[in-house]
Amino acid sequence: QVQMLESGGGSVQAGGSLTLSCTASELPLDDYSMGWYRQTPGKEREVVSFLTRSGRNTGYADSVKGRFAISRDNAKNTLYLQMNNLKPEDTAMYYCAPCGVMETTTGRRCDPLFPSYWGRGTQVTVSS
Repeated sequence: QVQMLESGGGSVQAGGSLTLSCTASELPLDDYSMGWYRQTPGKEREVVSFLTRSGRNTGYADSVKGRFAISRDNAKNTLYLQMNNLKPEDTAMYYCAPCGVMETTTGRRCDPLFPSYWGRGTQVTVSS
């Protein structure tokens, strides 16, 4: 049973930085486009960023553009999310997942492929 494993979350003050990591047993992450998602209580899970399978293209939610950077280390089978200049509104549980890139009239998005693969996530809390 594949399960994503996220780590690196924590509590920081506004303006601080965190780097999230994601790996998975029995799942080569470079076989897929990969996405980072976040969710707060009572709200839908939203995409934060994605990286295409080739590693050549990325996408970011408008709210994190210029502050977050997604990357992947194939040798370590690990996906990263570097988060800088964190804001209180970034507070959420963060998840990673394999996703499928789709073209829409408003741009690209990356929809999770396997709902059963969701991990427990890693909590990010940003205080003002």
